[in-house]
Amino acid sequence: MEELRAFERAGGAAAGRAGAPATGGPGRGLRWVRPDGLHVTLRFLGPTGDDRLPVLRDAVAFAAAGLASFPASLDGAGTYPRSDAPRVLWIGVGEGAAGLGLLAGRLGDALAAVGWPRDDRPFSAHLTIARADGVAAGAQVGARLVARAADLRAAWSVDRVVLYESLTGGGPARYVPLHVVELAG
Repeated sequence: MEELRAFERAGGAAAGRAGAPATGGPGRGLRWVRPDGLHVTLRFLGPTGDDRLPVLRDAVAFAAAGLASFPASLDGAGTYPRSDAPRVLWIGVGEGAAGLGLLAGRLGDALAAVGWPRDDRPFSAHLTIARADGVAAGAQVGARLVARAADLRAAWSVDRVVLYESLTGGGPARYVPLHVVELAG
């Protein structure tokens, strides 16, 4: 993820440290995701009782069963929901997006089979890198991100599915792995 660090050094994340609001520069007020918190979300579940964890572990294992690891790469960037008033700044996935979509679909099916409602929104493989949530500089930084990410090429191997617990409050979000399923190969 050296490319993301280079973006930050070049002013993409202003002067603030990742995971905290920037204190100066063009990214003032944005909340940047810490490098150790970067991940592709296959499905967000919300608050879940500990008694449901065994069922979730089984659903993750079922979704990953028989799938081989595959290459993926970052490609492009954007903002959500609108470029002039973004809430989220993201970097997209090019190669590997179809494989991640397959995993997300299989996970959705496994979760539906054990009582979770289906998520009707289309899956979009991406890394959330910052939250703007109405910050005035969000549109400007989003435009800079889109321009700089045009040549971004960072590759990795999708080799596991991880069930994370999101811990929020008291600083930047933290993600604690609860269950890991390795993909074949």
